[in-house]
Amino acid sequence: MKDRVIKTMKSTLLLFILLGVVSGRRIQLLRGLPATRTVEENSPAGICVHTFNVTLSALSSEGVAIHPTIVNSNPLTEAFDIESMGDLVYRVVTTGNPVLDYETMPKRLDLQIFVEDTSGRTDLNTLTVQVVDKNEPPVFRGNMAIQTVTIYILEGTPPEQIYQVHAADPENGGLKYSSLPASVPFLVSESGTISSKKEFDYEKDPYWYFLNITVTDPEGLNSTRTLNINIININDERPYFTIKQRIYRIPEEQSPGTVVANITAKDPDDEDSASRLFYSIQSSDTYFSINPSTGVLQVTRRIDRDVLPLQLHPNISVIVRVEDSPSGGHASEMEIIITIEDINDNPPECIPSTFRKEINENTTAGTFLLDLRNYCKDIDADVPNNLFNFTRLSGFGSKNFALESTGSGRLVMTGSIDLENPANLGVEVYSLTVRVRDIASPNYSNIIYIYIRIKPVNDFFPVFDSLSYEFNVRETTKVGSRIGKVHARDADWPPSVITYSIVAGGGTKDYTNVFWISPTNGDVKILARLDYETTQKHLFTVQASDQEKTATASVTVNVLDVNDEEPVCSPNFYSSQITVSLAAGTNVNGFRIQCQDRDSDPRSFRYFIKEGNVNNHFTFSPSAGSNTSRLILASRFNYESGLDKSWIYRLRVCITDDNLLSARDKATHLVKTGTVSLSIRVIPNPTTAITTTPGFTLVTKKENLYSDSAWYVPFIITLGGLLLLGLLGYLGLLLATWLRTRCPPVHKADGAPLINDPGKKKPKKEVVLKMTRLNTVFDGEARDPVTGKIYEFNTWSGARRWKKSNEPLQPTPAMQVTSSATDSGGHDTGRAEAPSKKETSEKRKEPTAETKRKEPTTAAKPSAGPSQTPGQDGVKVQKQK
Repeated sequence: MKDRVIKTMKSTLLLFILLGVVSGRRIQLLRGLPATRTVEENSPAGICVHTFNVTLSALSSEGVAIHPTIVNSNPLTEAFDIESMGDLVYRVVTTGNPVLDYETMPKRLDLQIFVEDTSGRTDLNTLTVQVVDKNEPPVFRGNMAIQTVTIYILEGTPPEQIYQVHAADPENGGLKYSSLPASVPFLVSESGTISSKKEFDYEKDPYWYFLNITVTDPEGLNSTRTLNINIININDERPYFTIKQRIYRIPEEQSPGTVVANITAKDPDDEDSASRLFYSIQSSDTYFSINPSTGVLQVTRRIDRDVLPLQLHPNISVIVRVEDSPSGGHASEMEIIITIEDINDNPPECIPSTFRKEINENTTAGTFLLDLRNYCKDIDADVPNNLFNFTRLSGFGSKNFALESTGSGRLVMTGSIDLENPANLGVEVYSLTVRVRDIASPNYSNIIYIYIRIKPVNDFFPVFDSLSYEFNVRETTKVGSRIGKVHARDADWPPSVITYSIVAGGGTKDYTNVFWISPTNGDVKILARLDYETTQKHLFTVQASDQEKTATASVTVNVLDVNDEEPVCSPNFYSSQITVSLAAGTNVNGFRIQCQDRDSDPRSFRYFIKEGNVNNHFTFSPSAGSNTSRLILASRFNYESGLDKSWIYRLRVCITDDNLLSARDKATHLVKTGTVSLSIRVIPNPTTAITTTPGFTLVTKKENLYSDSAWYVPFIITLGGLLLLGLLGYLGLLLATWLRTRCPPVHKADGAPLINDPGKKKPKKEVVLKMTRLNTVFDGEARDPVTGKIYEFNTWSGARRWKKSNEPLQPTPAMQVTSSATDSGGHDTGRAEAPSKKETSEKRKEPTAETKRKEPTTAAKPSAGPSQTPGQDGVKVQKQK
């Protein structure tokens, strides 16, 4: 980073100097420049290359402002520097950074020297430096260039080349090699190859040699390095063991590292010094190891005399080998026998150490239970280390049990046990301990755990707390709610697990199981919605079972009545038309509703219009206390003043069943509400008032409704229908396949007529059409303000039609058609529908004798005003298919 800053500063200075030289006033200030000088390569720092001085002008009396500076020394920037010698005399010297090298660096350098005096005059001149080649001594290459090389030669090796010396001359001159001293048995050729002159003997010749290698260039410059040559001894004698003992005895379970023997040996090749021998074990035994240098034989891992194969063969053979070289030398072997002695190091063990025995209660005294000796043993190899006995029978309930003898280990009963006895109440398991102990010292022992479970006998039946249970449940109780609990007890000890179930009753015609009982705790819950109006009391039988014996009890569920039914009124939808001049207090078209409630008195109904009764024109009479009520026009319409604007009134009538409740009871009791929808159209006054019979349409709407809690009913019905349809289709496919395989088709004779089987006639269907003819008279005329055309209208019903120019004002009958289809059995097969015009015309064209003979039936009486006396005909048409 520092060098980079210096270079940047110099570059900036050079730029300023050049700008000053170009734009300033330049005169000859440097004396002795320009000049050319030479310098030898490898010159150290401080070598003077050139001397020059600075001559000041007459105007610069104060001296030099910028001393002579090398502003550019292409291509080396720091190889030279300028030093002041005083009195404006300067010299150019080498810096030694870098050291000049003729072979690798430029041979000519141009140094631009700049100076400026105090008057602002500047000068810039060039000093050319030429690098001169200088003879340098040769340089060793490879390992000899950086260190002293050591060469190892085995004794007995014949004379041969042992090393090659490499060196180089910077001037690329020819080199010669020589060696000193001349007395050594080695030869160095002029090309640098070093060879031995003789075959060395380690026992007679020196163990090492020092050889000075000199390399010389053509001008006599040289370099010298030292080469070490070591002679390596060769082993040619077999070592031998110096110990006499061959058998050793050690106890088992010695810790790893225990010394068994110290094996020693000697090598004849090393008589005058300590032998360097290598010891090893040749046998496959892994119990022992030997120190390869000292020969100490020691235990490597645990030695257990009580396991095979040492249990039967306690002697271990170890083959020890000694070598005078870690690989490929002379060697000798010796066998050592190590006998392992048994010690009492194992306690007697029982497998398993925990016994569990189960006996019935009331087992008689003296009954044999368990023989412990069959499960226990001591794995020690020798007697008496493997002998043991049984002592110290103890634990909870030990007074009821005993050992026949300490040596036998037989456990027997000493008395019977009854779990229902207060002395034994709550005790199911007896915990006993027996100690098994070594006879030999140090008398190791173990504990045997014996758990004797007394198996209870089921002597008693479950008993309910009561033979009958009675629960009172409101009919609005949610499905899944707990309504009561039954409980039974068992006198057996321990108390048996009692399971509860419903074994009889508890169902209705719609549900097989209305109630559910928890098998574990006897909680009774409901599975289906209770309905007081359908069933006021449910009876069923519950059972308590302890898996062997059972008991039963009866359960009575009293369903408490709750007002959960909504009033249902007929009709629940009504549409009618009235004239704008209808008098207040008039029953609207004679309309009335009739309501019923499964759980309420007919007097409990209350009627009010909740929505759509703008300006309160309509009311019901009576408004409460009856199951029937009429729709009354409470006030006349007033469209002229703008008070009334709506011509259609869509009334939402609410019918509640709280009329008989007091104000305080209404806040606490459940109140249900039914609704009826009415649509009343108001017709303007006709231009000509003619008494006529209005027409109206009475629509009864029936819907299948499911409660929110029974959302799954439509889903189950749909899914069941799809599955049944698929099953029927699959069975039909199987039947058709079977018929094709079993009953092949019979080819009929040509021209044979097809005869229908009278037994396979399709059932006749009877279609009955009931038509109600209503006389509708268009008794008024008016002009349409948009088109200007004349139209006719009925002042009572509001019906309109365009008037034809050639048609007089005539009454036009209106017809309402309902139909019902019945099959041959008389059952209704569909909903009433009006036939199309085409079908009606066709039926009129094809009257049957039966229809001609029948008298017209009386049509349904319309709900019209008091002056309505329609003349109506009912027609029944029978159609057979």
